[in-house]
Formats: sequence, structure tokens, C-alpha cells
Amino acid sequence: MSDLLGLTAATQAELIASGEVSGAEVFEFWRGRAAEDDLGAYLWVEEETPADPGRLPPVAVKDLFCVEGVPSSAGSRILEGYLPVYTATSVRNLQEAGAAVLGKTNQDEFAMGSSNENSGFGPVQNPWDRGRVPGGSSGGSAAAVAAGTAPWAIGTDTGGSIRQPASLCGIVGLKPTYGAVSRYGMIAFASSLDQCGPLTRDVTDAALMLRALEGRDPCDSTSLGLPEAVTLPSAERLDGLRFGAWGLAEEGLDPGVAEVCRRTLDRIEELGGGVQEIELPSAGHGISAYYVVAPAEASANLARYDGVRYGYRSPHYDDLLGMYENTRAEGFGEEVKRRIMIGTYALSSGYYEAYYGTAQKVRSKIAQDFAAAFEQVDFVVTPTSPTVAFELGERTADPLAMYLSDYFTVPMPLAGIPAVSIPCGLSEGLPVGFQIAGPAFSESRILDAAYALERTIGFEGVPVP
Repeated sequence: MSDLLGLTAATQAELIASGEVSGAEVFEFWRGRAAEDDLGAYLWVEEETPADPGRLPPVAVKDLFCVEGVPSSAGSRILEGYLPVYTATSVRNLQEAGAAVLGKTNQDEFAMGSSNENSGFGPVQNPWDRGRVPGGSSGGSAAAVAAGTAPWAIGTDTGGSIRQPASLCGIVGLKPTYGAVSRYGMIAFASSLDQCGPLTRDVTDAALMLRALEGRDPCDSTSLGLPEAVTLPSAERLDGLRFGAWGLAEEGLDPGVAEVCRRTLDRIEELGGGVQEIELPSAGHGISAYYVVAPAEASANLARYDGVRYGYRSPHYDDLLGMYENTRAEGFGEEVKRRIMIGTYALSSGYYEAYYGTAQKVRSKIAQDFAAAFEQVDFVVTPTSPTVAFELGERTADPLAMYLSDYFTVPMPLAGIPAVSIPCGLSEGLPVGFQIAGPAFSESRILDAAYALERTIGFEGVPVP
């Protein structure tokens, strides 16, 4: 059974289908691996093997997703011990496709962070270097896949929270088109940006999981599903495809990361693809726009945590207002409180148009920039993260430096388009991610291009025990 550790989820599914191994054996193997996690990647691990483990290997689920009867805290002490009475549609879709829930993974509180140091339950360590962050907010999911304590996992991406940790941990992370996957049962951060997606060991697994995840959901009015069935990638060449490179001259990009990404552009040309530099004039303002739009929506979404209905209630109060104030002051972490304050201010009377309204206009300009770019090229490619994984504690005292970790990933969710990060090499002995973005609903084409590159790059993941 130890051979399962080196196999992709797709290969394990084939073994289950052929009868060479049972679904129960596969589940028990991964449950044992998850139970041995010492990176802080898991907050809860299933203790019993399901009666019908299914046709796919089990999946690790970010703690942001509600799972009936399973602790679901969104990485926050304010929801510690909360047991949902229903299961998120995305998780249910995976279960119906044959993937049982393996465990709940650690995350930045309410998905607010780029390092997984904002979790109410402690940070996650990067399996490549335990003194470094795994990225965030889906750092637990990324670390579990990279360390071999989960065959694959789901996370959420609001401003880069799937792709950035995938980059820092040397795995594949896909943010689908907004609306491709239902948000029902996904504890809300910023409703116009949040999207569920896969974190996997390779591109084929990402496509396989997306096939199960996507679909329209009557419980989510913003869900559309994908217009065409997801196909498993098979491209070996990139002949005739045009790739627009952006960001390789940006200030703040680590030289080692830039060099690895330039070599990846050379590989694109070797496979027959064309590479040209493009301009995205408004994308450089993405961080500024994002950190108005997302906190504003978070301010509204997190107003429900008041100690009245569920979750933590402060014992220190004399009246109703005191209960509200103390519950939120004691239950939320510093980063969540910071973003609630920013968002509330941006939405306040007299400032709404100056801040939130302006940020939405910038968002529209970014979407227009991408639309113009896709008239010239098939894909936009960038580094995923400006740097490799940074040290634990390095940026906790400097929120702006932390926010800039998402410089290359924020524009895509603002425009609502899909993007995938694949590992493309090492800098300083740590993984570098390469991002491929395409027009809305171009997931299969993006994954095909990523698959061809992946085969050529031949990236080897972190050795796991």
C-alpha cells in the first residue's frame, strides 16, 4: 500500500476501478497518512472508514467548507466547535463522484491571509522548509498535498488563495471561472470573488477534480457551471498558441523567480507556442482595488458573527451591545479585525463612492485589459508569486508586504477569469510557480496548455517520508 504515496489521484482511481485495490484500502492508507501530519496542516481527520469510500481517493477539505456534523470553523476561534447541519455543494459533488472527506485543513482565518499564519489554531509549516510559510489562505490544503498526507485537496481562491500556496508548495492549483463551482456552504469572505478549486499533484488530477466540482446549483444564484464538459488534458505540443507574458519586469519580483519563469517561456517556444510581452495597464492597481472590495464585502459577510446565533459568545458583557462588541473583539483575530475596519470605513456614508465605487471602476478596467489582451493572445502568463516561500514571521508585522504576495494573482479574480499555477522549477532550492490565465470558461484549454508544459518541465515534488 505504500506505493499509493507516489501515485496521482487519477492513477489511484484506475486501481480502484480495476479491483487491484479497494476504496476502503485507499481511504485507510490516506487516513493513516493524515493522522501523522506534523505540519499543522489538519484541524480534523476522519476516524472511521466510510461504509462506501467511493471510486476516487479521499479528499482533504479546507476548513472554510461546511460538512454536516464535522467541525467547520473557517480557521477562526469565533466558530470553534461549530457543527454544520448541511454540506457545501462542492463537497457533496465530490462525495457523489466517489471521493470521501479525509479531513479538514488549516487555513488563514476566514481565508484572510497569504501565509497561513493568521489561523486561530496556529500556523502551517511548508514541507519544503519547516521554517517557511506554505502560503495562504489555503496553506493547509497545499501543504497536505505537497507533503503526501492527502492525495488531493480543495481550497478557495479570493485573491490568489489557491494559486499562491500551490506555487510556494510546488503543486498545481486551479482557480476556476467565477460561478463555475457553487459557493453554497462555503463560509463567505468576499462573495463576488470567492471561488472553490482543486489543489493537486499534477494537472490531470486538477481536471479530474474540476469535472466533479463544477455545475450549476439552485442554492447559489451566482453559479453557472461550465458550458462544456471538462476534458482530461492530453496536449503534447503548443503549436499555434499565443502566450502573452506580463510582469517579468515588475519591481519586487525576485530575480531567481524571474529567471525560472523566463526559462519556462523558452519551453513554451520549444513546444511550438509563441511568446510576446503584453501590457495590462490597470492590473498593477489590482492590489489597491482588491483591498477595498474584499474587505468591504467581508465587513458585510462577517456581521453575522455576533454571539447571538452560533459560534463563540463572550462571557464578558453587561448589555446587548457589550456582548456584540466583546464577542467580536475576543473571537476575531487581528487580521480579520483589520479588514473589517477597512471595509466598514470604505462603505461608510460619505466615503462609499470615493473608495468602494472607485475600486469597482478599477476592477472593470482590469477586466477590460484582459479582454483586450485575449484579442491578441490565447493565454496570459505570469509568475504566480513574486518570491519563493518566505520565513515564518517575516511579514507578520508588515501587512502591506504580506498583501503584495498576491500581486500577480489578484487581477484574475477581479476579472472573474480562470487561472492555474504549475510548478516550473526551483529558486534557492524552493518551488517557483508559473501562472496561466485564459478567458472565462476556458478551463479545459488552460489545463491542456499546462499539461504540455508540465510534461516538458518534469518537476519533481518534495521528497515525502
